[in-house]
Amino acid sequence: MKFSKLFLLVTASLSLTAQANDIVPAPKQTQAILLQDATVHTVTNGVLKDTDVLLVDGKISAIGTDLTVPAGAQVLSLQGKQLYPGLVALANQLGLTEIEAVRSTDDTTEVTNTNPDVKAMVAYNADSEVVPTIRANGFSYSLVYPNGALLMGQSALVQLDAWNWTDATVVDSVALHIKWPRADVMPNPWRPQKPEEIRKTSQKAMAELDGYFKTAKAYADAVDKGVKLPVDSRWQAMIPVFKGELPVFVHANDQRQIEQAMKFSQQYGFALTIVGGRDSWRVAPELAAAKVSVIYTSPYGIPERSDEASSQSFQTPAQLAKAGVRFALSLDGYWDTRNVVFAAGQAISYGLSPEQALRSVTLDAAAIAGVADKIGSIEVGKAATLVVSDGDIFDYLGHKVRYMWIDGRAVDLNSRHKQLHDKYQQRYQAKSQ
Repeated sequence: MKFSKLFLLVTASLSLTAQANDIVPAPKQTQAILLQDATVHTVTNGVLKDTDVLLVDGKISAIGTDLTVPAGAQVLSLQGKQLYPGLVALANQLGLTEIEAVRSTDDTTEVTNTNPDVKAMVAYNADSEVVPTIRANGFSYSLVYPNGALLMGQSALVQLDAWNWTDATVVDSVALHIKWPRADVMPNPWRPQKPEEIRKTSQKAMAELDGYFKTAKAYADAVDKGVKLPVDSRWQAMIPVFKGELPVFVHANDQRQIEQAMKFSQQYGFALTIVGGRDSWRVAPELAAAKVSVIYTSPYGIPERSDEASSQSFQTPAQLAKAGVRFALSLDGYWDTRNVVFAAGQAISYGLSPEQALRSVTLDAAAIAGVADKIGSIEVGKAATLVVSDGDIFDYLGHKVRYMWIDGRAVDLNSRHKQLHDKYQQRYQAKSQ
């Protein structure tokens, strides 16, 4: 019995070490890099053909044609390849979980309903085997958030080529995340409750959420007036919400949830972003008028209602854009984040312009994360975070990411997936000879 327990402990420890990828993060940029003759998707200034981009000290130093080669610079001729800003993936749990079926690799969720002081960044695993597979599709940044019930905690924006969570962190507290209580009363196979039971549970959760905010607001007001209180880390963490310094990201899909969240934000005066937003198209004018952004995480899927178009999930991004809603495309998970680029391509097929699709995973995503002044477009002075693809990065056939730089550092695009692909391709070729 003792031997069995020891064996299990040793096996578990070995499995944990095996989860770390062996790709070395790139060193700090020390020499200028001149990218020549690229098709540059600037985001803010259209598409520039046969254009050079100069990277110096981790920043974009110059953009133009026939730029002078600085002394000692590395020169890379891209011969018309597509140059994009590094893509930004919002609202996922990349680096917080490795294998869903293995509890020891899942660090996504705390156990109570009140965790506004929990920060996702301290749990981020920069060595995750999943991270390189996301980079390989063009993503340089990810917004990771803690899961849970009601007040889930604070998200962090990380760059995806790092030794650990400290040097990965770009912004440690982007937003407070709330899981909004259910608004429907329909049972399902996973929750075979009666409608009345579902309604009571939702009402109770809503009352708890309102109570938490009232307590936090009273705490913030008392602190502001100089009242000496025992420090409560939960309510202390929410003071920036009431000061307008920390936005609130509400995870909601149903139209009624979205409408409730909008009223709640007006009541307490915080900046609101909707995460999920499956029904956001139904209230798009209201979202635009209230300047509520949407992180749309349902770019694929079947209709929610029998009277909806079969392609509603694909049409929603174009409908949000037409209404003037700022949005980012996303897939809420971790490993499937790599497919957001193809979700953007699908949205283009259903009315979203290529320019709008690109903004949804670059500049608009950066704006929602509060860093549009630093990343998200190819402009002089911004971070030298760039991606090169052979063809259209949103197209299954043209998509082929060749190079990536994060802050001017040349990122190794190898991954466990690529290694396995190369290995078994050789095995197949050996058998066919």
